[in-house]
Amino acid sequence: MYIPTPFRESRLEVMHELIRARPLGLLVSGGPGGLAASQVPFLVYAGEGEHGILRAHMARANGQWRSLQDGAECMVVFQGGQGYVSPSWYPSKAVDHEVVPTWNYVTVHAWGRPRVVEDSAWLHLQLEDLTRSQEQQRARPWAVGDAPDAFIARQMQAIVGIEIAIARIEGKWKLSQNRLDADRAGVIAGMTAEGDAHRNPQLAELVAQRQREGASQ
Repeated sequence: MYIPTPFRESRLEVMHELIRARPLGLLVSGGPGGLAASQVPFLVYAGEGEHGILRAHMARANGQWRSLQDGAECMVVFQGGQGYVSPSWYPSKAVDHEVVPTWNYVTVHAWGRPRVVEDSAWLHLQLEDLTRSQEQQRARPWAVGDAPDAFIARQMQAIVGIEIAIARIEGKWKLSQNRLDADRAGVIAGMTAEGDAHRNPQLAELVAQRQREGASQ
């Protein structure tokens, strides 16, 4: 991934946190038919392996899993906040007009060799872990055990597990770090302005967070 120095995020815990917050990854792999991609919710197990392990499941009817069986390297892309940046938000625009639009975004790319898992105990645990990760904050969380065992067993026959030991991971936090402080403040103001077509307060907070981190270094 192309990452200019100001945008590089190398802290493993920060990248893992993005995966937890935005678990729907884009699984990209190659095979006899060319490249294939599927949106798959992943869990990251930070304490396993050098960079963590990703685990997920996908529909058996999705032929992509067959191309993963040879263990060739694949990539998973996790997308965080993103949004358009108008040059009109930059105070420097009034000085020389040498500004252009851009896009701010946060993303993590993880690479590794996949392992296809069909073991029922592994699949059951993966379903439980994934469900718990999303249900635990609800007042009345649903659990896999709430459904009949026979029904869950039938459902598991229709899926396969995917496990990827992360061999390499990169993070890119492109959040206006290459702009002047006044321009970054303008981006934050623009993204939080009521009525602006590109209002994006969540992304504005990420820009502000990076600005605070830069000021403290």
